Amino acid sequence: MLIIYRSLINLLLLISPIILILRILKGKEDSSRFFEKYGFSSLEKNRNNLIWFHGSSVGEILSAIPIIEKIEKEKKNIQILITSNTLSSSKVLKKYNFKRTFHQFLPIDSNIIVKKFLNHWEPNLVIFIESEIWPNFLNEVKNRKIPLILLNARITKKTYKNWMHFQKFAKDNFNKFDLCLSQNKETTFYLKRLGGKKIVKYGNLKFSTPNSRILKTLNKKTTNFFSMKKILFGGFSTHNTEEKFCVDIHLNLKNKFKRLLTIIVPRHTFRADEIVEELNRRKIKFHRHSSNNKIQKDTEIYIVDTFGETELFMKYCKIVFLGGSLINHGGQNPIEAARNGCKVIHGPSISNFKEVYKLLNNYNITKQIRSKNTTINLIRKAYSNKNNSNRIKLKLNSLGRTILIKNYNALNKYLR
Repeated sequence: MLIIYRSLINLLLLISPIILILRILKGKEDSSRFFEKYGFSSLEKNRNNLIWFHGSSVGEILSAIPIIEKIEKEKKNIQILITSNTLSSSKVLKKYNFKRTFHQFLPIDSNIIVKKFLNHWEPNLVIFIESEIWPNFLNEVKNRKIPLILLNARITKKTYKNWMHFQKFAKDNFNKFDLCLSQNKETTFYLKRLGGKKIVKYGNLKFSTPNSRILKTLNKKTTNFFSMKKILFGGFSTHNTEEKFCVDIHLNLKNKFKRLLTIIVPRHTFRADEIVEELNRRKIKFHRHSSNNKIQKDTEIYIVDTFGETELFMKYCKIVFLGGSLINHGGQNPIEAARNGCKVIHGPSISNFKEVYKLLNNYNITKQIRSKNTTINLIRKAYSNKNNSNRIKLKLNSLGRTILIKNYNALNKYLR
């Protein structure tokens, strides 16, 4: 199977220039750094000891930030390299005040490129985040006898079934990890079946809160506009059709609450044009956050069509509808909303984060909705109830600190 994989990767390598050019034209790649994907590093290693973290995109990278902060604080002789696959993740990392942590894009998983990359960086420890499995990298890392860890491991039922079509190949990859730090029971079970060796469950690192963020603030005009409005709820990480659901809820609440404003944050910002078309069709006044236009007083829907600013808007919402849950998607992660003291409502499709939702439901933070009427009633009830966001934040901060310390102590045995 490895031979087939390497053949496919080498084929991808041949056509990769065309793919990269198209992605650059679409604004999905950094035109000044695309060469990093061929193993040409734009930075130099400047310390003897280096830890390499790799996560696919924003979510994975953010989950490791508290660990990285702690390493920077307590291990002064260590340099940290973070790699990812997406342009958005590189932009998000710029919001953190790191001193010895740098970002590069992950090179294509081709044998020649992999060796070039590892020869340049010579990591002392390699940490892959969640479910990132790159066979050529894993092989070469183990050949060099470098400790390899899977951090905040997450294997869904769908991922597990896909791997089980290639059981031997799966075991050849997963048994290369010296340690797997699992975020939930489901993942622990699947990792054992997939060949993982030392597996420990400490919980989801996304409950931990970073300290070094340079958090951008909204401009004064926007905050003044929000202060004049009544913001009951927001639709966050919404997918196709879910924005329509949010708009329907808004129109119903509008009959009872004056100066009502609803915030909609689509999961994929490129879908903002679709949402605009729908709002125009229904003759609803809206404002796009990316626009430089003045916000009109009669704006009813505020569309956040920029990336990495979700948290700025959560604090204005008492209740948040989290998308990916009314469609057959499996839901989006509710931790960020809960950490910001929001009550979270969601549809029935939450298989991607069922253990997280179960935990938050025990704290009375989340609630499943089954119809528009129940949603409207929940929002009205949340509006009339006393705000308990501080209590929610304290509980989750305590949980996050515990998870962080346990994960860090496990990693500390490998830090040199």
